[in-house]
Amino acid sequence: MSTPDRRPFPLFAILGVVAVVAAVAIAVKLQSGSSSESAPAPAAQAPAVPEAQGRTFKHGQGTTVVPLNPQRVVVFDLVALDILQALEVNVLGVAGDQFPHHLAPFADAKYLRMGTLFEPDYEAIHAAKPDLIITGGRSSAKYASLSKIAPTVDLPMGGVNYIDTVVANTELLASIFGKEEKARALVAQLRESIAKLKETTAGRGKGLVVLVTGGRISAYGPGSRFGVIHGDFGVPVAAEGLSASLHGEVIGSEFIREKNPDWLFVIDRDAGMGQQGGAQKVLDNELVQQTTAWKSGQVVYLDPLTTYLIGGGIQAVNALRSQIADAYAARAQ
Repeated sequence: MSTPDRRPFPLFAILGVVAVVAAVAIAVKLQSGSSSESAPAPAAQAPAVPEAQGRTFKHGQGTTVVPLNPQRVVVFDLVALDILQALEVNVLGVAGDQFPHHLAPFADAKYLRMGTLFEPDYEAIHAAKPDLIITGGRSSAKYASLSKIAPTVDLPMGGVNYIDTVVANTELLASIFGKEEKARALVAQLRESIAKLKETTAGRGKGLVVLVTGGRISAYGPGSRFGVIHGDFGVPVAAEGLSASLHGEVIGSEFIREKNPDWLFVIDRDAGMGQQGGAQKVLDNELVQQTTAWKSGQVVYLDPLTTYLIGGGIQAVNALRSQIADAYAARAQ
């Protein structure tokens, strides 16, 4: 009976199999990214700022670690721009290309254009490489997407505690840029001038704040976007119970006659948006003409740019205070 032929498997073949298995294992390990240290960060996520190189600030939409002494600052809020200008802080880029009154210098081409308040230009923002982005008001809805590009802080809008919000936003930005002393002086001047105004408004009759746009009239009371006139400036309320909604409460001339305000404060939104204003034409009717405000010459057309567009800036709110103080002073003569 013959014995089967059992020749030994060649050594070089065994080594070849081992080498192939080892190469496959290494490739699988690299492809799976099992080493967390070598995994790249998501492309859309803003680079983290180490605590040692930044400070944490609480703002309108959470907390953000902001680099120390940010230099490449992009701003998507006119209120923030107003405050930064008052604090003498330089910015790199701004949203939009039309700026009212004291913010007109930002229309200069030396400031990079970053899109609009509502629609950021993400390509331009990436190219600018900002180390801080500031949102607020009309651009707050874009905070989440912008915060993926660079550290972002969002300024809240004022409401019931309007001046407190203005002060808090001023102090926040001052702290970020090391302008605390400048902020203290600005805040002290604002609070002092408001206290003086309240001494005047308290005993000079009741007021009603209205906004006119497209031929329609809306009234605003305490706690609304224009509630600072009542809550902080001390003008007694002519119409109790008004909604504090963003768009006010729709009224007609009959309502104004019924409430019969001693002072009628008017915001012509159309004029503020660069359109032909029609507030005076809308209000010049026999119903409004029967009010004490009309008969006494106490219908005050507020600057729509500072009141409507940038009401929460420390310069804008001071300009509004000045206009109202001047109106009261003129009627006292």
